[in-house]
Amino acid sequence: MTGPVTVRSATRRLVGLTALRWLPVGLTTPITVLLAQARGLSLAEIGLLFTVHGVVVLLLELPTGGLADVLGRRPVVIAGALLHLVSCVVYATATGFAGFLVGVLLLGLGRALDSGPVEAWYVDTVHRLDPAADVAPGLAKHSAADGGGLALGAVVGGFLPGLLGGVGDGPVGDALAVPYLTAAALDLVFVAAVFRLLSEARPPHEGRARAVLVAGVRAVPATVAGAVRLSVTDGPMRLVLLLTALGGVGLVGCELLGPVRFADLAGGSDDGAAVYGSVLAISFGAAAAGAAAAPALRRLLRGSTRAACAVLTAVGGLALAILAGPDVLAVAATGFALYYVAHGASWPLLSAVLHTRVIAVHRATAVSAMSLAMALGGIVGNLTVPPLVAAAGLEAGFVAVAAVVALGVLGCLRLPRSTAVETAVAPGEVPVGY
Repeated sequence: MTGPVTVRSATRRLVGLTALRWLPVGLTTPITVLLAQARGLSLAEIGLLFTVHGVVVLLLELPTGGLADVLGRRPVVIAGALLHLVSCVVYATATGFAGFLVGVLLLGLGRALDSGPVEAWYVDTVHRLDPAADVAPGLAKHSAADGGGLALGAVVGGFLPGLLGGVGDGPVGDALAVPYLTAAALDLVFVAAVFRLLSEARPPHEGRARAVLVAGVRAVPATVAGAVRLSVTDGPMRLVLLLTALGGVGLVGCELLGPVRFADLAGGSDDGAAVYGSVLAISFGAAAAGAAAAPALRRLLRGSTRAACAVLTAVGGLALAILAGPDVLAVAATGFALYYVAHGASWPLLSAVLHTRVIAVHRATAVSAMSLAMALGGIVGNLTVPPLVAAAGLEAGFVAVAAVVALGVLGCLRLPRSTAVETAVAPGEVPVGY
């Protein structure tokens, strides 16, 4: 298929590809821990697997983003999807720690590969069609499709094992493995969609494919180094990465402390897991709604990106504080979902600021840098919040995370007011990398 000829058609492709990408991930989210436990792993071993996944993504985010900038968006996206497919099959059939470790390593590599290329393709395509276009509305729909795919997948993945309980014998036939096998099948659908929809206008390569690949890999370090250099020398980019890292700390408050909080409120771990799964699915949908509403919020604030981000960051801090409040399930669930609304709405606005500061050659790497910043924020949170909770209690942990997130309001007020290229870059400036 030829490339899109309008911004609207490019946005439709972005939304479709994003929903297809995250639907398989959502399918597996509710049963990841349960499947590993059913195969004999302890919670400590499962925690180690999660740590390995985080480290793999952390180490490979920038190099794989550079690979997409050098070799093209489509081949890297397809490679990431195929790795996710294989990881799902490995995870579904694993019978011990070693098997799950292989699955997690493949999952981390695939996640690092596909964290930025589709978004970078969209921004490049929109700028080719309309160099002065503001990409924030399209990125808001992108984030909404992300949350919507996760929410739908989480609901289906949570109900599938119960509906298909007792299917077959052995690891493949376990009902808990069905969401993983279904996710693998959906990965094939996503790959087909990428082949059809993600068209790239790249100059023809000379020579054999192997020579092109070798040359591209050799160019990755220079591309990554250039993106890192630009990230630390450009003020708005530094702010975006800092605010993204603070968002990662906020997610730790939800994802690390949330299950404990809801288990306490539900009266036990079994009921707490069911309640948390339901709240998580609702929150994914809330994040999608927040992302879709981000442009409207910005319009209400007279088109000011900095004001919209400041309001959303303040709301996120308040939401986390609510989780430390009354021991009422509905109140805690509201605070949890509200944080996801704020986080989902701020992400496309911050992404749009980032894209005004870079050119195409560094775009996928810059998106990976944003993901890397969130991962670093999460690591800091995972290292500091548990000792605080152990010393001062769960409520103190939520309050501390809320305070850290709320500090981001100060950074938001220093962001560019607009994400239109001609207004986001000051007179006499050009986007970094020119």
